[in-house]
Amino acid sequence: MPEIHILTQKQEMAPLYPLIRQLSPNVTEERYLHFLDDMLAHGYRMAAVFEDGVCLGLSGFWVSTKIYSGRYMELDNVVIDAAHRSRGIGKMLYTFLLNIALEEGCETLMLDAYLENEKAHAFYEREGFVKRGYHFLNRI
Repeated sequence: MPEIHILTQKQEMAPLYPLIRQLSPNVTEERYLHFLDDMLAHGYRMAAVFEDGVCLGLSGFWVSTKIYSGRYMELDNVVIDAAHRSRGIGKMLYTFLLNIALEEGCETLMLDAYLENEKAHAFYEREGFVKRGYHFLNRI
């Protein structure tokens, strides 16, 4: 039976790079580890689903406040291992994170999803997310 753990330390998150790479194949392991240092300093945590010692899925998350959303939880780098999709892992992870958001007084859940990731869009919409705008990037 899968179980979910909250990870708060770099040494816990570092071994999960292969799963992160499934979502972001252009991010090197070195860059991932560097990013973790900065993200952890800003309250980043990770929820990871394990079964028999193997990570099946994960989502980073942090809690903050914005004027348009109030207190919110942002889900970040949500990925379920390709070999374990359609097993209910995503739903399990989402429900777990929703409960944390409620416990921490959040009014809103938010996330970004790549435009081409239409299967993820359908999942998020089933869970009550609505497309609210565009996320613009300007690489400098």
